[in-house]
Amino acid sequence: QAQLVESGGGSVQAGGSLRLSCTGSAIYSNRCLGWFRQVPGKEREGVAALLGYGQPSYDDSVKGRFAISKDRAKTTLYLQMNSLKPEDTAMYYCAAGPYRSPCPMVGTMYGNWGQGTQVTVSS
Repeated sequence: QAQLVESGGGSVQAGGSLRLSCTGSAIYSNRCLGWFRQVPGKEREGVAALLGYGQPSYDDSVKGRFAISKDRAKTTLYLQMNSLKPEDTAMYYCAAGPYRSPCPMVGTMYGNWGQGTQVTVSS
């Protein structure tokens, strides 16, 4: 399977911003791309999803604060995270899956995953 590699995680204070990046050959236009997050002991949850260069979708908890986008030239998927809250603390994963419209935010629908990058938000 094509490998995905996330970067950009770190520790920030509440209200701060981070931008996550995900690179890999699995990131090309005609696939569903998504960002997920997981806290130990809890289920993985979808954060944002994007099909090609179309309309993104977001979980209600991040709407207005996070933005998913794709760099046309570099096959890189981004997640811009603003106004971060302590409850955003999690391991964040990018994923690629087959074409579906709209792209689901259900992890089982995605077959390619990165290793994750940790985001920690302190109050």
